[in-house]
Amino acid sequence: MPLSGTVLAVSAFADLTQALDLGTSRTPQSLSRSMALASGTGAGKADRVFSDRRTLAASATEDVDLAGTLLDAYGAAITFARIKGIVIAAAAGNTNSVVVGNASSNAWATLLGATSTVTLRPGAFLAVGTGTADATGYAVTAGTGDLLKIANSGAGTSVAYDIHIIGASA
Repeated sequence: MPLSGTVLAVSAFADLTQALDLGTSRTPQSLSRSMALASGTGAGKADRVFSDRRTLAASATEDVDLAGTLLDAYGAAITFARIKGIVIAAAAGNTNSVVVGNASSNAWATLLGATSTVTLRPGAFLAVGTGTADATGYAVTAGTGDLLKIANSGAGTSVAYDIHIIGASA
């Protein structure tokens, strides 16, 4: 089943202003990046997508298996060989943070390393894209390097998060 309309975009805009004697100086600053992927498995292409809203109980963790246990929107098993883009967003209503990375075994280490983590405070998000010229992406190795750990940072309350992964099967 081909993918179409696959786009990942991130933008940041800000205005720096300074009051002057006879007016106000304004300096707009911005940074935007986007990638549009065609259907397939090479550079600038993707053929798999996973998207879900998930909840973790207080102090709970889960390993998102990128090679074999995820299901697409139609119930078909997904095996990623390469990740081309990933977005993880912690729900704004969370009390605790969502911690991404540092699986105890078979860690998917090509993005964060085997032991590093990113903490997403309530309402925070992480977005990573490879760019259209990159054929390699972030490699996934089935059975030995395919687990992305997601954890609730504390006790007392559950956390919710959204995850969207775009990648290729080869």
